Amino acid sequence: MSVPSEIFKAYDIRGIAGEQITAEVAHRIGRAFAHVIAKLAEKPVTEIRVGLGRDMRLSAPELARAYRDGIVREGASVLDVGQVGTEMLYWTVGSRGLDGGLMCTASHNPKAYTGAKLVERGALALSGDRGIQDIRKLAQDVAFLAREPASTPGDVVEEDVYEPFQAAALEFVDPAAIKPLKVVVDGGNGMAGPMVGPVLERLGLDLVTAYWTPDGNFPDHEPNPLLPENREFIIGKVRETGADLGIAWDGDADRCFFIDDQGQFVDGDFLTALLAEALLQRTPAATILYDCRASRAVADVVTAAGGTALINRVGHAFFKTRMRETGAIFGGEVSGHYYFEAFSNADSGTIPALLILELLSERGAKLSELVGDYRAKYFISGEINSTVEDGDGRIAEIERRYADATITHVDGVSVDYEDWHFNVRQSNTEPLLRLCLESLVSVEHMEQKRDEVLGLIRS
Repeated sequence: MSVPSEIFKAYDIRGIAGEQITAEVAHRIGRAFAHVIAKLAEKPVTEIRVGLGRDMRLSAPELARAYRDGIVREGASVLDVGQVGTEMLYWTVGSRGLDGGLMCTASHNPKAYTGAKLVERGALALSGDRGIQDIRKLAQDVAFLAREPASTPGDVVEEDVYEPFQAAALEFVDPAAIKPLKVVVDGGNGMAGPMVGPVLERLGLDLVTAYWTPDGNFPDHEPNPLLPENREFIIGKVRETGADLGIAWDGDADRCFFIDDQGQFVDGDFLTALLAEALLQRTPAATILYDCRASRAVADVVTAAGGTALINRVGHAFFKTRMRETGAIFGGEVSGHYYFEAFSNADSGTIPALLILELLSERGAKLSELVGDYRAKYFISGEINSTVEDGDGRIAEIERRYADATITHVDGVSVDYEDWHFNVRQSNTEPLLRLCLESLVSVEHMEQKRDEVLGLIRS
């Protein structure tokens, strides 16, 4: 069976289990991964050690074994941590000084999908620009695939890292400071229940748990809280129970999403601003990264708190690399990825939950109150997708239409006026343009400008 090129994305590997990604394809990827990591580490492949984890998807046990067999066939050694949340694999790679790691997961995608998130030493993510295309080339190379196995296969060590990971996560907060808040938690039948659940239970919270058991059939809803239909349950439960807040995780639990005490979804831009302000109190004058789609609330809050706000390209590989380059202590994306310097610059779905619980407890405030000032000043559209065949042509037309604005190209095109701004980016995998727009005037002004730009995109 051939290895399809389309499964190699900008930030990871992703495809349909059993069709695009079979055990044979995974085995070939594992072989190639071992050699690419060895090259990045500047070591012989027989001297590298990599971590391996898998999520709860039905295909994960078979495919994780295939990745592992491919890696050890080439002589590399594997530390297999079993069924874990993705950030647990990142933490293992960073804390154990491993040369890299492979997490068998399809994150928030529907049941049929599988894939792999890949990191090198220091839990630094591979990307299409660094590593992933090299893996593709080797996995498709007939001469490489025909090579004999290493004379001595790599070792495999299996280890349970739950307790040490959870202990490390708790070090980000003062557990004694967290009050017994009432919290609705929705694991989406993903990895949040076993990963975050024991941590929250130690804090004495009044937990209302839902879909807390991993189940790759996803019997209740898809593990993607960014989609409004997947938030309906937790929003209703927060209102029904009078909870202080709700927290939902995606499938591999490296992203968490918040519902305030009024049952309103809290946008990732506003969460980034809240977390940045809290972290700058601990580390004054530090650098914070935010993505090019974000509300100006982030830069405004960071600057007011004495920090340095740097705009960044979308995507976990680009955030992790830039954080290392700039020494940033924290980075946040609109999509719910939150990165921490003290966590190998990796994204976590556990640490933001703990920090927000600590922040609410220390301030004695409601989450709706903390984000209320943002909602009253910054009027955001959220990300809006449009199917467009000639994405480059549309973007060029946007630049001509708004030539009197400040135009930048951190990722796609960003157009900035004093009282409103927007970003338009092309999808890496589909013929889509993605629009995020904000007004500092009013909801009505935002809607007017949103429709104006959408008219140009869709014309």
